[in-house]
Amino acid sequence: MTPEPIHPRPPQHAMPFVPGIKARNCGTLLFLSGATASPLYHKHPHDPAEITPPDDIREQTRRVMENLKLVLDASGATFRDVVKVTKFLTRMEEQDDVWAVMKEYFGDHLPTSTTVEVSSLVVPGLRLEVDMIAALGPAGR
Repeated sequence: MTPEPIHPRPPQHAMPFVPGIKARNCGTLLFLSGATASPLYHKHPHDPAEITPPDDIREQTRRVMENLKLVLDASGATFRDVVKVTKFLTRMEEQDDVWAVMKEYFGDHLPTSTTVEVSSLVVPGLRLEVDMIAALGPAGR
């Protein structure tokens, strides 16, 4: 299964996403829960000593992407299988920094994308949460 980017007209500017993706015969879809810069597995209720996010949004983004990569790897998927990304930011002005790091993981593959500004996330200091949907093909993985 190869996701097919959909552009209603030729793009006039470089964008970090495509307007649509056609995923024919996608068969199995993988839904990834929202990930933050917190360790993937951590105590509930939260222990603030266990979750100490870095102040740098680029480093938070790397930790988010590494957490998502763990889930993709466990399912036999890669970032090239991702067809939808939703980003929740507490500071919209940081979206370009977030995408700069995400591009290190996605390379030239562009999923569809939505970015939403939120007032806060689950732990003070967290500024980014990302969830994804991946299409794994008719046989799954």
